[in-house]
Amino acid sequence: MITAIVQFKLPQPITREQAREIFASTAPKYQEIPGLIRKYYLLSEDGGTAGGAYTWASREEAERLYTREWREFIMTKYGCEPSVTFFETPVLVDNVQKEIVLDP
Repeated sequence: MITAIVQFKLPQPITREQAREIFASTAPKYQEIPGLIRKYYLLSEDGGTAGGAYTWASREEAERLYTREWREFIMTKYGCEPSVTFFETPVLVDNVQKEIVLDP
């Protein structure tokens, strides 16, 4: 598994309520994406940085999302360029499902 952390500095800080509304409007776009296990939307405490934490089945599947078109969507929606950092995710603890998932 791979975890991708996406971050972007917003032109102006936003509130949690604004973030919730904006993020909810884009959430359906991420359903049914092959290889995407889970996505968390992120907002810093000061409201100045936003992003997401994505868990993927593989790096190849992750890279299919982070295209030029996706970056342009982020630029248009949030007014800033995103950064993407990849991490290996050898073990995932899921307390909701009460399981530990090991990357094969």
